[in-house]
Amino acid sequence: MRESILVTGGTGVLGRPLVDRLRADGHEVGVLSRHSEPPVDLRDGAGLDEALAGRDVVVHCATTMGGGDVRAAGRLLEAAHRAGVRHLVYISIVGVDRVPLPYYRTKFEVEGLVEGSGLEWTTLRATQFHQLVRRLLRGLARLPVLPVPDMPIQPVDAVEVAHRLAELAVAGPAGRVPDFGGPKVHPLRELAATYLRAERRRRPVLPLRLPGKTFRAYQRGEHTVPGLRGGRVTFEEFLDRGE
Repeated sequence: MRESILVTGGTGVLGRPLVDRLRADGHEVGVLSRHSEPPVDLRDGAGLDEALAGRDVVVHCATTMGGGDVRAAGRLLEAAHRAGVRHLVYISIVGVDRVPLPYYRTKFEVEGLVEGSGLEWTTLRATQFHQLVRRLLRGLARLPVLPVPDMPIQPVDAVEVAHRLAELAVAGPAGRVPDFGGPKVHPLRELAATYLRAERRRRPVLPLRLPGKTFRAYQRGEHTVPGLRGGRVTFEEFLDRGE
């Protein structure tokens, strides 16, 4: 069945392949962002009612590390109610309820807003994207020694997560669905070595133990799901694609 779907954050790392997949599957897809035409801003709700008019499903991918996600989600949920949206899909992160990082706490709070909104909903948690890991390592590799936190990580391909979201968007409300993880849990130092080989660079890799509850949660692997390896694309394969 052809659906009318609105994707927030549809120009981002996850949103772009999600929009492409939904359109390839024959759905009518709108993109909500500050750069869309007309522009829509979740921070103040400008243009939100118009963007949601006639939509069957909303997939909420928009986020910011700078804060404001809870307020933005509240505006989106209220507008979705007014528009009669019948299904809202939210993408979250594995470990938001176990890792005491402020950004994770915000994502967990938004999960609660979605669950208590009165809308029919689906929430998917995913592990860290390959793009995030590469960006972290690229920044650290500017130093003569590449220091990395001594912790495991389970990176996943954003395109594979986008395809899973596309399936969930048209499958109907399902509540909290099983988490989506990458194909393998690696020590971060191992991924650092993979990155250096791909870039043909030489740096000593220095594992670091950091203080605090957040690092201890990461070190325990609270942000990983070893038994739920939905993704197939490895970090090395991602780097080989040269994206």
